[in-house]
Amino acid sequence: MSRLVVRDVAIAFGGVVALDGVDLTLDEGEILGVIGPNGAGKTTLLNVICGINPPDRGEIGLDGVSLVGLKPSAIAARRLGRTFQATQLFRGMTVLENVMTGLHGRLGEGVLGAALQSRRLRATEALAAALARDVLAFVGMEKLEERLATELSFGQQRVIEIARALISAPRVLLLDEPAVGLSLNRIVEVDALMRRIRDERGVSIVLVEHVIRLVMDVSDRITVLNYGRKIAEGGPHTIRADPAVIEAYLGKDLHAGRPAP
Repeated sequence: MSRLVVRDVAIAFGGVVALDGVDLTLDEGEILGVIGPNGAGKTTLLNVICGINPPDRGEIGLDGVSLVGLKPSAIAARRLGRTFQATQLFRGMTVLENVMTGLHGRLGEGVLGAALQSRRLRATEALAAALARDVLAFVGMEKLEERLATELSFGQQRVIEIARALISAPRVLLLDEPAVGLSLNRIVEVDALMRRIRDERGVSIVLVEHVIRLVMDVSDRITVLNYGRKIAEGGPHTIRADPAVIEAYLGKDLHAGRPAP
């Protein structure tokens, strides 16, 4: 069963076409990789799905319900989570507080805001903290809950962002370059974490990533974009050998068996 369906989606900015008739599906329990050169439209695709940029044309459905025209908060409330290329953590907050901010789509923004400020809602605050601690334990960061975001390494910040997206209990999670700037050891950890998110929490994942070895290893299927159009789709072995993909993005070294950087 398809969790997420994107049909004929197009969007342009100032006359420049960013997406041109893109189709994709994300099945239940699937990790779908999305790759392509810089400017291919990968992040724009995620922005369109989560409502930041409404499409000029096309349809987007989550569990059979159209997302077109909904605000990002309403889409998040339908249990679609998102991380971003640049870290979005609040510098003056602790790790625990940062993760708790991800609950706005689950408890409601007004309730969460009051829970963080009002003594009358201590029970709600306690629930939010308990949920945050559960997610931190899941991602292996429970010992850092009292640390400020500014005290974390870059790799730790990336994992905390994933934790913040997970606290809303998404059915679908959009990850925008979670491995950017990470060491090889941390990339291996992100690979394992994505598998656990899928297998243990039942979350379907759309992964936009430039670290090709990660995409090839963890993805069930891969969609390739170039100049806003889908040029290929299939399993990792199919994509690795596709002449159009090699020409547009992967390069001959990867096709010959030498890993891309």
